[in-house]
Order: sequence, then structure tokens, then C-alpha cells
Amino acid sequence: MTDPAEVLAQQVTERVLDLVVSALDVNELAARIDLNFVLTNVDLNALLSRVDVNAFLARVDVNAFLARVDVKPLLDQVDVNELISHVDVNELVAQVDVNELVSRTDLGAAIVSSTGGMGAEALDAVRSQAVGLDQFVDRWVQRLLRRRHPAPPAPSALLPAQAEP
Repeated sequence: MTDPAEVLAQQVTERVLDLVVSALDVNELAARIDLNFVLTNVDLNALLSRVDVNAFLARVDVNAFLARVDVKPLLDQVDVNELISHVDVNELVAQVDVNELVSRTDLGAAIVSSTGGMGAEALDAVRSQAVGLDQFVDRWVQRLLRRRHPAPPAPSALLPAQAEP
């Protein structure tokens, strides 16, 4: 069993401690603490080795964090030319699937539309040359036949009917 004097001493000690703690001004006590001294004695590596980083990051709302970040000043500091100089364009192009790109492109329509215009222009040029050649031949035929009046522009069956007086 316990000695009654020991029990009494324990009770007195607890009561004295309660009185001392209640008499202390915690704010004044905290103001007297030299935090720099306390922090120099903290082993950060030991403290961080006990932190579960994955559990910490799982609790972080990344979207809420990024919503608070103003990206423009950050991007203003980025040297785009320096960034692009590190890009291996050949490696980037090597990753392009040309067959897939061509299969998604209506290459036939592109070729038809580009060559169709050229074909129409070529046909118009040939027609205008043919008209010029036809007029040249007509003038020489008229000279050889010694006709003084110009020939009609078309055969009489193709000319519009003239109104009779």
C-alpha cells in the first residue's frame, strides 16, 4: 500500500502546480521565448522524414491552389525563344503519324480544287488562242479569195432570223 504522507505530498504538488500555471501569463511567457534558438535545435531532416508527403498532397486541392495563382507574371518571365531552342524539331516531327494525318485529310478534293482552277485557266487560254488563230486564217482566206466585204460572222443557218420589213 501507499504511504499516506506520499499521497498527501502528491496532492499538494498538484495543487501548487495548478496555482502556478493559473498565475502565469502565457502570452508574456511566449514573448520571452527565443524562437531562433529553439529552431536552431530542431533537426528538420528528422522532422521531414516523419512526414508522409503523399498523404499531405492527397489533402491538397490542386485546383483551388491553381485558381489562386496568377500565371501571367510567371509567363512574362519565360523566355520563349530560349524555351523553343531546347525543342528538338526533328524528334517532334518524327512523332507525327503522316499516314494518319493523310487519312484524315481529303487530299483528293484538295488536289481537284487546286488543279481544277488551273485546268479551267489553261482551257480558256487555249480557246482564246484558237479564236485568234481562226481570225488570222479567215483574214488570209479572204485575201486569197480577194473578197472586199468581210465574211459573215457565222453560217446563215446559225445567224438569228432577221425581221422582214
